[in-house]
Amino acid sequence: MVDSAESYEAADITVLEGLEAVRRRPGMYIGSTGPAGLHHLVYEVVDNAVDEAMAGHCTEVDVTLHADGSCEVVDNGRGIPVGPHPEMPDLSALEVVMTMLHAGGKFGGSGYKVSGGLHGVGVSVVNALSERLQVEIRRGGSRWAMCFVDGGDVEAPLQEVEDVPAGGPTGTTVRFWPDAKVFDEVEFQAARLTERLQVMAFLNADLRVRFRDLRSPAGSDWTTFRYSGGIGDFVRHVNASRETLFSEVGYFHQEESDQEVEVAFQWSTAYNTDGLYSFANGITTTEGGMHEEGFRKALTGAANRYADRKGLLRGVANLQGEDIREGLTAIVSVRLHEPQFEGQTKSKLGNVSIRTLVERATNRHLGDWLEEHPSEARRIVTKAAEASRAREAARAAREATRRKSALNGAGLPGKLTDCTSGDIDENELYIVEGDSAGGSAKKARDPRTMAVLPIRGKILNVERARADRMLRNSEIAALISAIGAGFGVPDGDGDSDDAESKGRRPGNGNGVDSNGGFDLNKLRYGKIILLCDADVDGSHIRTLLLTFLFRQMRPLIEEGHVYIAQPPLYSTEVGRNKVYLKDDRAKTEFLTDHPKHRSEFQRLKGLGEMDADELWETTLDPAQRTLLRVDIEEAAVADAVFSQLMGDDVESRKSFIQANAGDVRFLDI
Repeated sequence: MVDSAESYEAADITVLEGLEAVRRRPGMYIGSTGPAGLHHLVYEVVDNAVDEAMAGHCTEVDVTLHADGSCEVVDNGRGIPVGPHPEMPDLSALEVVMTMLHAGGKFGGSGYKVSGGLHGVGVSVVNALSERLQVEIRRGGSRWAMCFVDGGDVEAPLQEVEDVPAGGPTGTTVRFWPDAKVFDEVEFQAARLTERLQVMAFLNADLRVRFRDLRSPAGSDWTTFRYSGGIGDFVRHVNASRETLFSEVGYFHQEESDQEVEVAFQWSTAYNTDGLYSFANGITTTEGGMHEEGFRKALTGAANRYADRKGLLRGVANLQGEDIREGLTAIVSVRLHEPQFEGQTKSKLGNVSIRTLVERATNRHLGDWLEEHPSEARRIVTKAAEASRAREAARAAREATRRKSALNGAGLPGKLTDCTSGDIDENELYIVEGDSAGGSAKKARDPRTMAVLPIRGKILNVERARADRMLRNSEIAALISAIGAGFGVPDGDGDSDDAESKGRRPGNGNGVDSNGGFDLNKLRYGKIILLCDADVDGSHIRTLLLTFLFRQMRPLIEEGHVYIAQPPLYSTEVGRNKVYLKDDRAKTEFLTDHPKHRSEFQRLKGLGEMDADELWETTLDPAQRTLLRVDIEEAAVADAVFSQLMGDDVESRKSFIQANAGDVRFLDI
């Protein structure tokens, strides 16, 4: 055996030049090489255009998906500078921006007052991970073009291609082809992009954002997003299918030095407490940060002070943050000169100064709003008081469940067939529709790593139920106990006496947290897999389960722990081999690839009617199965969709189904 220390010399130090580091370790820059990373390339280019909009130089952004697999982003901003770079006169500023990490107009302080970019790696990373990238600049009375290939190599140097009339249009066009050697797949998802683009339009009032998908005739028309009401329109959009406590959307804005905050808010009759969405310089901060912390604390304080002054808390102690936030939809958007994000994916904001600004602004403006809107304020406090009483009832139900679990031993639901492995990362929980299918899954599974929890019928629609009623539902109680991490949203206001706000996460080890709040640290399985029949009833049950997980265990989805099993719908014989096909689309593709195929297609029975071998071979075997991971790109958009699908507004649900009917791949009537 050779001592590695002896062979470790200066020559062993690898120096990665230019963009080579990005191609070698793409996950460090875009998070992953899966669909999320692929679409992150588009976001980086769009964010640059939005930075121009925030600087007051851009009013239009167009995004096009082309039939050749490329994506094109066009803006009418100032255009990237094309002159020689003062520190590298042999290179144009454009080439520096496109080929060097940590180069851009966001460091010196004069290019942009605020921007979504932090590390200056955005568009250069897109270039590094593309097999081809073309850029066109309209600036200074000329149109310039440049082309890169194979991750940043210059194919066509910068050249002036034509004059532009004086006072003519300016801006930047970037068209890129993602590199199939880097990404798991290179097909863009139109729905994923439109969600993000709509959010960007909401966050930048009057910015026109257009999208089209030229890969199919149906998507060739422009979809336009433009909102004069900005984040106020955003709140109206999220609450469109809900019954609101009042029609007006509250709004306030405050700017100090090089920081500003704007907040829009409205309460509805909904029971969810996770309707707070935050953004920093147009970037979605999915993990919150200092701006959220300041808003939560000030909201709790302002509401309690108002209720106390008006004598509205008879028989109820001070309201906790989760009581006040029940039914609240709020958008908190901040802009600051030097944002401190955690990581390149920018999911959490760390600037302490912005917490102070948001807290001060919320205390002042929300306090004034409550005084100026006494009728609305009374409804808010009344709803919060009802939520407080329901929370206490839920606490009692949790405590009763805890005592019962302690008497029963381990506290796991009796219908759960657990796995034996102690490695959470490899453990999987299959939530199976029906006892019959559950029986087949128990026989088919790998008992070391696969646990099975059958649920009977359709679980409670938690979109229309508070926690106390939810806990009385036996199927939901079984889910909570089996998953083991509690449920609900930790309060974290920093101003109350609850344990979570002080950094403690109390629990009893059986998944029923005595103080509420979901805790990923107590998760018992690395994958939660929904296994339902491929028919209408199965889809409904799957939607009910996803609604529960989204509302009560959202970190499960955000951290990539939730999957949907894909049992096949058809089987056919190819020679002596049986081939399984997931749905009608897969059947059509199979026939396209095998035009001479003459064997019959057998419509597979429900999961409960499959024998163990067939279920293992088609759905459970890790070597052959297909799992669909459930992701959230834009939580606020997902919030609105769940409200439409699972809320009380029938007309809104009907409109959603009609608008999205063209995207349905299989419908079993």
